[in-house]
Amino acid sequence: MPFIPHTESDVREMLDAIGADSVEALFDEIPSALRVDGLRGVPPAMSEMEVTRLMEARAGEDATCLNFIGAGAYEHHIPAAVWQIATRGEFYSAYTPYQAEASQGTLQLIYEYQTMMSRLTGLPMSNASLYDGASALAEAVLMAVRANRKSKARKVLMPTSVHPAYRAVTRSIVGSQGIDLVEVPFDRASGRVDVASLSGFEGGDVTALVIPQPNFFGVMEEVDALTDWAHANGAQAIGVVNPVSLALLKAPGEWGAKGADMVVGEGQPLGAPLSSGGPYFGFMCCRKEHVRQMPGRVVGRTQDADGREGFVLTLQAREQHIRRSKATSNICTNQGLVVTAATIHMALLGPEGLERVAGTCMNNTAALVEKLKAKGFEVAFSGERFHEAAIRLGADAEQVMQRMADEGVLGGYPLGRDDPDLKDVLLLCVTETKTEADLDAYVEALETAVSSVR
Repeated sequence: MPFIPHTESDVREMLDAIGADSVEALFDEIPSALRVDGLRGVPPAMSEMEVTRLMEARAGEDATCLNFIGAGAYEHHIPAAVWQIATRGEFYSAYTPYQAEASQGTLQLIYEYQTMMSRLTGLPMSNASLYDGASALAEAVLMAVRANRKSKARKVLMPTSVHPAYRAVTRSIVGSQGIDLVEVPFDRASGRVDVASLSGFEGGDVTALVIPQPNFFGVMEEVDALTDWAHANGAQAIGVVNPVSLALLKAPGEWGAKGADMVVGEGQPLGAPLSSGGPYFGFMCCRKEHVRQMPGRVVGRTQDADGREGFVLTLQAREQHIRRSKATSNICTNQGLVVTAATIHMALLGPEGLERVAGTCMNNTAALVEKLKAKGFEVAFSGERFHEAAIRLGADAEQVMQRMADEGVLGGYPLGRDDPDLKDVLLLCVTETKTEADLDAYVEALETAVSSVR
């Protein structure tokens, strides 16, 4: 898409039309003390050729490693057709305009995406995506406070088994809005929340309980018991899930007697490459009675006056639309391009393909864990796992990971970064991309690294 800047004569003509002497005159009402004189740290402009060579040099610094890191971003096989289609011009540059009905193709794709996410989560309503998984959790907390009108405390229970980045982002977004995020410790033996530990909150005013599945340690939480506890105590149940795991695990809409009230998560495993951390997208689904509290856009299917099927923005309570200050959120945005890729990815795999991916991930992780146990390594938590496992090394996990990286193996995520008591624990992940030879190479690299650190 070409970019044609304004010429000096174009600028002069526009200034003359509005009666301004210069562009600077348009900003004269801003006090000089608040204005920045230049952009410090920004290097001088470069030519196209220089920029190309710089980017090629930067790209050359990326190394191809055997990757066993998960912790919220996962390496999955992405069929070549996914991004071949998603980067076509009609998708690559498309964004739903304010006259949304003019983009029937984009609206239909989002509608299909919403349908797929609703079927995965078991909840009837889905929005058109959010910025990422972490901010989606923050949005769910805000949504729960709005939806739970009986609760006045604005108190949300946040287990420490939730991803630490998700907790930090949520606290940053809702912490200044009068919402009390109360951390709930996890059981050090099982790696999951002990429902009995919630007894201190029974009978009190609790707005919502966050339930990760699987949690940050890859461990399965007792979602039925936690969901029922939340509802028995007048609280909303907020699920945080890995979408791939839902091909095997019980859908959040079926948790407990009534199901979760809302569920969020990171959509990256559905067709988005790791790509140095983004862009990704967050998803959100909820029960029908909460849909008007849901941030972002919801696309619906309807018929026009002539009976022809069409797609429309059913709900669009965003800041740039009519509600403005009364919008459900002033920060949410949908990640249209990545959602396009995810929709294509799910369509290509289908339910059976997605289940096969999830099953292979789970089996590969179990196989690697058995190989490590045979070498004397211990699993840190006893709870059931999906495709991540916390392994106790008997050595500093940060140093071990660095030694493994030097040999071309990305060994996992050192849990000591977030919990000093887990300094010797490494969180590893195995997806469907790994072979038996890869697992053996991992075991060998880990043994060598641990021996050199001890």
